[in-house]
Amino acid sequence: MNLFYAPNINSGVKIYNFDKAESKHISRVLRKNEGDILHLTNGKGYLFEAKITDNNANKTQVKIVKKTFVEKNINQVHIAISPTKSNDRIEWFLEKATEIGISEVTFLLTEHSERKKINLERYERVVVAAMKQSLQVYKPKLNPLIKFSEFINQEITAQKLIAYCKSDENIIKVLKPKEDKVLLIGPEGGFSNEEFKLAFNHQYIPVSLSKNRLRTETAGIVGLISMVNSVFLIFSFYLFFLLK
Repeated sequence: MNLFYAPNINSGVKIYNFDKAESKHISRVLRKNEGDILHLTNGKGYLFEAKITDNNANKTQVKIVKKTFVEKNINQVHIAISPTKSNDRIEWFLEKATEIGISEVTFLLTEHSERKKINLERYERVVVAAMKQSLQVYKPKLNPLIKFSEFINQEITAQKLIAYCKSDENIIKVLKPKEDKVLLIGPEGGFSNEEFKLAFNHQYIPVSLSKNRLRTETAGIVGLISMVNSVFLIFSFYLFFLLK
């Protein structure tokens, strides 16, 4: 089963043309034929079934035969994380976080950040690939690098948490069910004392993710698994077997 990403498709579209790269992949790599059924998503909750009507290696055309809309999980999870010095590690985080079911990622520029610039376009490609691989119909939102102080001063209605190794409060114990959540993850050197104070002044709750010291990307995954709603995971498995 292959899931294709078609960001510009909407519920009213009847005919869709793939670009040259995807068309070549469909025709020559997957060896699909006219009449075969493909599955597409726009990353905004819609799953489309489409029949190939023109198996052209330059512009494969399909006709939409069925559409399904999936409501968003009631528990949206947003992680704001300082990007690691190694691109491989932050891309690993994005890939796994997408597979698990993260809703939004913001990259934080902190006092101890190891990376001052990011390639958001490259990260988008990682997220899209992971979304397709894990058969999900919502693409996580990626936000550009922002200064820690600017992010903290934003108005946020979700439950606000910050990973703090000195906290005695395990994240599981403070989570509010059926409420959106945002979790701040610092760089390898951790948030500075001033950054912690600023977060605490803005009602961020300090939480412990583990008794062990975790790498930045590992902390992100542990925090996500703690926060994500099990209902979302159940749907993911259901969708996988439905489309297999």
